[in-house]
Amino acid sequence: MSGHAPGRLRSVEEHLADILAAVSPLPAVEAALDHAVGRTLVEPAVATVAIPVFDNSAMDGFAVRFEDVRDAAPGAPAELTVVGDLPAGSPDDPPLAPGEAVRIMTGSPVPTAADTIVPFEDTADGLADSLRRVRVERAPHGRGAHVRRAAADVDAGQMVLPAGVAIGPLQLGAAAAAGIPTLRVSPAPRVVVVSTGSELVAPGRPLGRGQIPESNSALLAALVTAAGGRVVVRATVDDDGADFRRVLAEATTGDHRADVLITSGGVSAGAYEVVKNELAGALHFTRVAMQPGKPQGFGVLPSGTLAFGLPGNPVSAAVSFETFVRPALLALQGRRELHRPRLRLPAAEGWRTPAGRRQYLPAAIDRSDPAAWRVRPATAGGSGSHLAGGLGLAEAYAVIPAEVAEVSPGDIVDVLLLEG
Repeated sequence: MSGHAPGRLRSVEEHLADILAAVSPLPAVEAALDHAVGRTLVEPAVATVAIPVFDNSAMDGFAVRFEDVRDAAPGAPAELTVVGDLPAGSPDDPPLAPGEAVRIMTGSPVPTAADTIVPFEDTADGLADSLRRVRVERAPHGRGAHVRRAAADVDAGQMVLPAGVAIGPLQLGAAAAAGIPTLRVSPAPRVVVVSTGSELVAPGRPLGRGQIPESNSALLAALVTAAGGRVVVRATVDDDGADFRRVLAEATTGDHRADVLITSGGVSAGAYEVVKNELAGALHFTRVAMQPGKPQGFGVLPSGTLAFGLPGNPVSAAVSFETFVRPALLALQGRRELHRPRLRLPAAEGWRTPAGRRQYLPAAIDRSDPAAWRVRPATAGGSGSHLAGGLGLAEAYAVIPAEVAEVSPGDIVDVLLLEG
């Protein structure tokens, strides 16, 4: 952890740089396609077959020689004798003499002797009575019309997917089409989530004076899953330390050691900061020039587990995860892009910003004008760290630089869309 002057707030970039410097990608595993969804590709996926595999028809119709139909017109059709029929999957390669055609279905191999496809729609009788003779009434637009050429998309031996991409449905389909049976992917990081605080009670249970529903463990576990991680332990502990030490021991010992530990609460300047008390010396606790989320802790435990001490207020925990934990989880998986794309949108209304700290404002996108999206605070409470209900209305974070004193209507601001 790089040093800094006492009392100085660290920048977001400084804190994140220290975190990413401690991350090493997890060893790759071989996964069948059905088990690769959601994982990150560690090695490029290389096609074993071409796409398309062979020249094939893009239309239902007739395989012909272009010379036989080039002058066809409604008043002067080209009449051809049908000498074969090729459904999809047929291995046949019928010969084709001048004045002959082969009926062919979409995806069927084009006969070697043919060079053009005439769709049923360009013939006199279409599919009806199409196995004896055909009258072509509209000439194709050129030789090779409606023929999908072999390897026009991807050739065998060519890279289909680069390393570092997440495997979603479209990537899975591309790999399968290229004949690739398995992929080298990163395993899901194993994550332990611990919410701390003696005031926390499970949602739905009666609340005593000073108690609140515990929400951070559910919030953080869902964020971990969305970032490709696997939550192996999710716990809530009080502030006396015993339960925290027990969970910590389970998370950092044995064959099931966690790759990442995420705690919420217990990192500020109070008297009962259980994370600070129990992990002093293992984690570096600092203050970052951001709002919400100023108090932060990070370190690498003796087990090699990356440990994040996030603040306890729900909005602070969510913003801290987005800013620091999510990039680390993606880096563990070897992801190429660690940050969400940024939009630049005009503010639909004005709001206040904290002095000297970068603001991460839970925001909503006004899409009422499709030609000019605008961004507004998700709730009237702004970026207050305690406004957990407003998180449910947020679909983005508006990120305002520390030197900006106030956002006015129409100001252009950076926006991170929260889409998984």
